[in-house]
Amino acid sequence: MKNKPRYSPRFFRERLAHRPGIRLNAPNEKSPRRRRFFPFFFFFFGVISLFVGGVAAILYWAFSQFSGVRNIWLLLCGAPVAVLLLGVLTMFTLYRRFGRPLSEMFNAIDAVSEGDLSVRVSENKSDMFSELIKRFNKMVEELERADQQRRNLTADIAHELRTPLHIIQGNLEGLMDGVYQPTAEHLNNTLDETKLLTRLINDLQTLSLAEAHQLPLHPTRFLLADLLHDLASSFSSQAKALGIRLEMNVKDSTLEITADYDRLNQVLSNLISNALRHTPKDGKIALETESITSQERGVRIVVEDSGVGIASEDLPFIFDRFWRGDKSRTGRANSGLGLAIAKQLVEAHGGAIKVESGVGKGAKFVIELPGSN
Repeated sequence: MKNKPRYSPRFFRERLAHRPGIRLNAPNEKSPRRRRFFPFFFFFFGVISLFVGGVAAILYWAFSQFSGVRNIWLLLCGAPVAVLLLGVLTMFTLYRRFGRPLSEMFNAIDAVSEGDLSVRVSENKSDMFSELIKRFNKMVEELERADQQRRNLTADIAHELRTPLHIIQGNLEGLMDGVYQPTAEHLNNTLDETKLLTRLINDLQTLSLAEAHQLPLHPTRFLLADLLHDLASSFSSQAKALGIRLEMNVKDSTLEITADYDRLNQVLSNLISNALRHTPKDGKIALETESITSQERGVRIVVEDSGVGIASEDLPFIFDRFWRGDKSRTGRANSGLGLAIAKQLVEAHGGAIKVESGVGKGAKFVIELPGSN
């Protein structure tokens, strides 16, 4: 029987070191905290030594010149004790005000570099670095939120793609097995699911390009009233069929804007479509435009409805990807990307969008765009 090969500890360390997520320190490798300790130690030791030597020399010179006392025991016994006490007090104060907050900050930075985004630095440790600590904590909080959104994105996309793919697969298998007849109804149902997939993919592409600031815009000069008239004509028949009044209020019919007409039309179409879905019969949807006097914003567009409104706890999330007011996600007519796309398109024009709403109070979306020179 052959002897089994014997492996040294170094062999296992080298094998484990190549595995993802495993990091082994070498036997003589010092931890980052210990490596940082020595520069601080030598720095403070050097400062204290210079301080002690300087104070001792000043005391000796003062006693020699002004008091005429040249007793060497005064220098050897009294001055060093006072200097050491003063040095210890100074060193402790410096460490408490600078060393401890910086040490916690370095430890937090190391934790973030290793993937721990839940770390926070206590804001009551130092008055000197309070603003730095607040900004660091805010940065880590945003990174944690972005990382969580990234993790949820894959699950959301899989959830949205699963249903139409299952329907398409079921219809095709039923046709092949003879369970369904190749009638126009079954073929149309399958075609509708493929259109839903196409719309979802197009929305994802538009959103990803807008978030990466790579979405091409084709700005032109046009009357804002013309855009609202086109929107009213496009949605008037649908609003009438639902028993909803679609009103338009243009305070200045000569107001012009320089923007991408199609993209701005897409933004307002998304807002009006959402308003039509959430406004009951005999409700109202109003479109308003006005010019505002500001150096940063020049045009305001308002889309307001008398629908069911949005809960206050949902307002911070309505512009997130795949957010829907229907928690069960039973409605499949929309992809949940409309408001996220609208926000990115408005920001691509240098503008801003906000919402004011409450349960039973309807929703009011306000778009502010820069004025044209």
